[in-house]
Amino acid sequence: TETLGWALEWSSDNMGSVHRDNGRLMLSQLIPVNGGSTAWIGLHDDTLFEVYRQAGVTVVQEPENWNWGYEMKVADPDGNILWLATGPRDDLPQRT
Repeated sequence: TETLGWALEWSSDNMGSVHRDNGRLMLSQLIPVNGGSTAWIGLHDDTLFEVYRQAGVTVVQEPENWNWGYEMKVADPDGNILWLATGPRDDLPQRT
């Protein structure tokens, strides 16, 4: 946070969120990946979900609606996980 100018938003034992300007980054050690990393990316809407699906991106987790957000996880060719999320959807039941 000091070197790169990001501010800590919250943290727990295995996760945390930082923000800078209008961007947020969630860091996680909860999702084991074969040497890769996980990056949380906050989106304004869920159009990227379908764009990635149509492009043949490997879907690790289909979209799920939680009380904190609507999320989907995809893998890049190096095995890194992109955890994409928007605000929760009102038109779908929410998982708890």
